[in-house]
Amino acid sequence: MTRFAFSVHATDGRARTGEIAMQRGIIRTPAFMPVGTAATVKSLKPATVRAAGADIILGNTYHLMLRPGAERVARLGGLHRFMGWDRPILTDSGGYQVMSLSDLTKRDEQGVAFKSHLDGSRHLLTPERSTEIQRLLGSDIVMAFDELVPTTSTHEVQAAAMERSMRWARRSRDAFLSGGDHAAAAAQFGIQQGALDEGLRKSSADALVDIGFDGYAIGGLAVGEGQAAMFGVLDYAPAQLPADRPRYLMGVGKPDDIVGAVERGVDMFDCVLPTRSGRTGQAFTWDGPLNIRNAKFAEDQSPLDPDSPVAEWSKAYLHHLVRSGEILGAMLMTEHNIWFYQQLMAGLRAAIVEGRLAAFAAAFRARYGRG
Repeated sequence: MTRFAFSVHATDGRARTGEIAMQRGIIRTPAFMPVGTAATVKSLKPATVRAAGADIILGNTYHLMLRPGAERVARLGGLHRFMGWDRPILTDSGGYQVMSLSDLTKRDEQGVAFKSHLDGSRHLLTPERSTEIQRLLGSDIVMAFDELVPTTSTHEVQAAAMERSMRWARRSRDAFLSGGDHAAAAAQFGIQQGALDEGLRKSSADALVDIGFDGYAIGGLAVGEGQAAMFGVLDYAPAQLPADRPRYLMGVGKPDDIVGAVERGVDMFDCVLPTRSGRTGQAFTWDGPLNIRNAKFAEDQSPLDPDSPVAEWSKAYLHHLVRSGEILGAMLMTEHNIWFYQQLMAGLRAAIVEGRLAAFAAAFRARYGRG
């Protein structure tokens, strides 16, 4: 069986569409991965996520390490069996939490010492331990451990974090390759860092390619720098990475962010936005985001989208559910959002194959912007 193989089937400008073949199934690219931080895509059953069109989901090393614990998940048969998802899973290494929970952490060359945000217990996350946790979970795509710093940091801080991330990438790779049967069945991606600096990004890419990974992620973006700055990096960063390997933009994002990133050569995405927004009453539609809490929907009998899997329920009913705090409201809104994101990815893939990506993107932006 294929451990990992990436093939490009068509290109349109810098955009490309293809497939990643793995033992647990095919991942169609460009791909959006719903986020299942704590072994669940919040409010949805795995079968619902699959029916929406998702080929792969994301789990999180940091959160699963704390609860229920990687060793426990391993004893229970691994993450796939534990949560009832039989297709590929990519696991984040925990590097993002190093930044987002920085008040609870202390970093040095060995790794990151931190206090749990749940109970205050103390832990040490290193490249080796992060890789071990992902092996215990049974991850199909393992991410290298990295150090993420804000794009507003000084150049010296950004350079030091990038260089440390490359040393940690080497340690992560060595730990992965010593993983026995898991390494023979799974893949590992390295993570490019360097904030908004083209030179740092090039140095990072060169170091990762020298180590050698199955795929490469563009990290350190979608952390508040704004779309223009992010696109500025994506104008050069994908081309710094090997063309024969998948390129994964971590933590992105909004539908218009995804369209722009696909145009610039990105193959994979993840973000909590469709699930988090669903729980708080925001729906994504071709006419732009929609706040179902708005009073104008109180008697609106139309669906969010006539093709949506939740089309049998009106905006008025969804408005009532969300305003009432009913669990079903979060479930239906989230199901719609995950479906919409997968429809967007399917539209992008088809447009690339047919050589009409520019027209698709322009039409999408015009309609989405009007909304």
